Amino acid sequence: MAQLQLEVVTPERKVLSESVDTVTVPGLGGELGILPGHTPLISQLQTGVLAYSAGGKSSQLHVSGGFVEVKDDTVSVLAEVAERPEEIDAARARLAREHIQTQLTSWTGTEEDFETARAKLERSMVRLQLAGSSRS
Repeated sequence: MAQLQLEVVTPERKVLSESVDTVTVPGLGGELGILPGHTPLISQLQTGVLAYSAGGKSSQLHVSGGFVEVKDDTVSVLAEVAERPEEIDAARARLAREHIQTQLTSWTGTEEDFETARAKLERSMVRLQLAGSSRS
């Protein structure tokens, strides 16, 4: 069976470089499922879960910000943030979520600041989701 080469990098490090069977990324317009032979594309990433499978084993990463490019059976993810579930500090993510929720319930800032806080809340929730799934 044909495979994809998945590369996930952030400004700080290379997070992943593997041959995989399938990839699902959180694109700007929704989840993008990518199989070998996929049409070339570039899409902005949303905060969410990047899922991939290889040899019948499924894995996930938290990704936030950046872009995905698919070309010649290579999936290149250039993310602002990318973390494996075992790298996520659940206690810290829980505190961040609680702090942001408190801020949002009594919001008095600008719309731009509200969107920034909302994006932080979304990131903390995805991180908690993945951190919980790595413990099971």
